[in-house]
Amino acid sequence: MIQSSGKNQHVAVFAFPFGCHPWILLNLASRLASAAPDVSFSFLNTAKSNQKLSATSGAHLPHNLKSYDVADGVPEGHVLTPGNPLEEVELFLEAAPESFRKAMDMAVAETGQQKITCILTDAFLVFGCDMAADMHVKWVPLYVSAPHDLSAHIYSALIYETYAKACGGGEAHGNGGAGGDLNPIDKTLDAIPGLSVMGFGDLPQEILQGNHSNSSSIFARTLRRIWEVLPRANAVVMNSFQELNSTILTEDLKSKFQDILYVGVLTLIVPTPPLPPSHSDATGCLPWLDEQKPTSVAYISFGTVAAVPPHEFAALAEALEASCVPFLWSLKENFKAFLPNGFLERTRKQGKIVPWAPQAHVLSHKAVGVFVTHSGYNSVFESIVGEVPMICRPILGDQMMNGRMVEDVWEIGVRVEGGVFTKKGMVKSLELVLGHDQHGRRMREKIRDLKELVVKAAGPDGIASKDFKTLLELISQ
Repeated sequence: MIQSSGKNQHVAVFAFPFGCHPWILLNLASRLASAAPDVSFSFLNTAKSNQKLSATSGAHLPHNLKSYDVADGVPEGHVLTPGNPLEEVELFLEAAPESFRKAMDMAVAETGQQKITCILTDAFLVFGCDMAADMHVKWVPLYVSAPHDLSAHIYSALIYETYAKACGGGEAHGNGGAGGDLNPIDKTLDAIPGLSVMGFGDLPQEILQGNHSNSSSIFARTLRRIWEVLPRANAVVMNSFQELNSTILTEDLKSKFQDILYVGVLTLIVPTPPLPPSHSDATGCLPWLDEQKPTSVAYISFGTVAAVPPHEFAALAEALEASCVPFLWSLKENFKAFLPNGFLERTRKQGKIVPWAPQAHVLSHKAVGVFVTHSGYNSVFESIVGEVPMICRPILGDQMMNGRMVEDVWEIGVRVEGGVFTKKGMVKSLELVLGHDQHGRRMREKIRDLKELVVKAAGPDGIASKDFKTLLELISQ
């Protein structure tokens, strides 16, 4: 517990209410509030997102952390376009500066005119930088993605220029190019400190598109501006463990900011607590896993935002059926329509499909032998602490880079053959990861070693503990 300067400190926490972002930021705010009980924390988020968070965390929030609703930016009566999640993001971002300012005023009024002394934001909310400057208070953004993703965006202009030249000196829109035998998309980022293992094809699309990405998109403009304003932050907080970076990546990122603090992967509980009694699991996942053989089950989940194309759902299902591998699939009801005719009936004894699964508990169960994942950063680390090798099918954002780390750097899994699910490729991947030959054994050995590194990094002597204390001091005094 830190000694702060009485009850005069008030931290406004700005959430980006999409995907796992608000959950990660709330975890950080909760930890800070518990460690600094004399500091007030106001968590500003949309009502829809706050309701989801409250269902899992509301009863356990510290007394000095209170949630406030901000407008979602969707005009009254407006019907969002089905299949276009970016529309909701765009509307939110357009209204966000004024929405958060109003919510801050409400929080100040309800705390007895206790003025804001620090703004802690998701890094996507770049307007927090100017708002903090106008208020003469500290600005501390949280970057929820991987350090290698941050580095790629910092060097986005150089990467785009290099890629354009590799494509023949023209527009860098396609995957082909002139000169050399190697397709430009397959060339590695040797000029970028710490990213030499990555290829152009591993990068988020907005980087390869450069200034040609949709200039009318508020979200695209926001992504480009992040890398301009982060150096102005009092500190950049990373949802990561520094110990897992290469030295060259760590040193290069350190040189770019006033301070960079690695507080650990905020969704993890390390060491992993014992599993709850299976009968307490309302989803039925744990009792079903209890009936399976050790390391035999394929657990499948693609997170809360990403989704593979319909034909790939069918190919994945065909591979599962053909391989006879027991499977637990977290699949929303509306996606079941993409499964092959008769699949559910034919595999009712082989697998179990649920609309939601307690992922951390599932990955800690001894029956799970492989995680079929979109390779989201937090999912990757949940798999590491569960000692479950992965089959990665990246979909968007930093997921391609995470998949590269899983397969080629940490050697704890594979990416799907050709980047998409096919029946033949998926059967091959399942046999490789679940097999008892040298490849499967090596992955399991590697992931055990990596888990030990994560447990040590999360411990009292790890950098995360030291950097968390530094963050506490920064926001509390």
